[in-house]
Amino acid sequence: MAATRTTSRVGLFVELRKRLKTGMLIIGKDLVNDPTEVSVAGGDGSLDISTAHGLLSLALPAGVSLEPGSCVQTAACDEELHFRMRINVDQSTDDEGIGSPIERLQTKDSYCFHCQGCRTRLLDDRVFQRVLPLPNGNWNAIVDDWCCHPDPFANLKLLPRAQDCLLGDTFFLLTRDASCQDTLVEEVTRAGTDASQDPKKSCRRLVSISCQSCSAVLGEALAPDSLKFYITQVVVDLTVGGSQVEATVSRSLFLEQSVAARMLELSNTLSVFHFAIQTPDEKPFLLIWLLNTDSVMVSVAEASVRQVDGSVSPGPEEADGECLSSQARPALKLLWIVCSDEGFAQREIVGSWETNAIGHPLILPLPVCEELLQAMEDTNALLPSVLRHMRSYQVSYLRL
Repeated sequence: MAATRTTSRVGLFVELRKRLKTGMLIIGKDLVNDPTEVSVAGGDGSLDISTAHGLLSLALPAGVSLEPGSCVQTAACDEELHFRMRINVDQSTDDEGIGSPIERLQTKDSYCFHCQGCRTRLLDDRVFQRVLPLPNGNWNAIVDDWCCHPDPFANLKLLPRAQDCLLGDTFFLLTRDASCQDTLVEEVTRAGTDASQDPKKSCRRLVSISCQSCSAVLGEALAPDSLKFYITQVVVDLTVGGSQVEATVSRSLFLEQSVAARMLELSNTLSVFHFAIQTPDEKPFLLIWLLNTDSVMVSVAEASVRQVDGSVSPGPEEADGECLSSQARPALKLLWIVCSDEGFAQREIVGSWETNAIGHPLILPLPVCEELLQAMEDTNALLPSVLRHMRSYQVSYLRL
């Protein structure tokens, strides 16, 4: 896991709720001596915040604007000033992000699969005759409710046929072709037990698949002719007329968008709001409670506000560092707990989730789980101190 880096103090934070048509503004007291120094106005597609340090203009998504004169101070604490506002939302321009490739794949179209890390083309010109969803979640746990005889699926794998693409919650199942010999590397590992797990459970053989160019783990080989690619590891684009938008997206943002888009889609289709991020051996790693799906937010570091000259326009690398973005963008608000947390309250929550099978399982490779945890810790550190925790949970926003 990457080491947690030191982040600058939060100077300004804005969260807008599109369904509630309300907004919250938090400004650090080190930036404002008197609340009367703060004025907020709505420009053309922007939120204009004036302080003693100058005018800060934040870009808003299309169709979202401030209701004039609605911003009022609501509270003050030792470190921050809090304001509330009302917003107008044009529903005809509502956009919750680009969605995941699992929702975009269609039959008859030709697709290319690229390594997200180095952009190497892994699979060329794949045309699927069938794109089918796999049973999701713990479907095999309720097979006894379907059958009056022993589980007929106990020793069977659901594998794709030629020209099939089977869709899991976080992965694609595809057939192998000749080009895979030049782009993919296999490595046999073992998953399933360690000293802390049930000794009665045997290890299982895991054949991991990596990119030959950059060695990034992409997925698994489930059978000699079947591949599993995780959505966080590959970029899927149309062979002809593809957008190639992801080519300019940083790894951190791609990971956030991939996981957030899937959670939003599953929440909308299955009405689930609790997710258990698991490793391939089904060991829980993170528990996530999806709190808000209609948030639009932006966080700006104190140093950036002090240097403001009319707008904040960080490059992509700064957007992943000192502030979430100067562009207010859709995000999911999440409560989360690390399953390895030793705190008493956290252990109680983890035990309750596991006992009652509350979390919908989302399986990702262990290195990706650790990346996701790092991203969530980073976004948590970029929140005002009053928003970083809710009871025993930590709070984060994942960008869509």
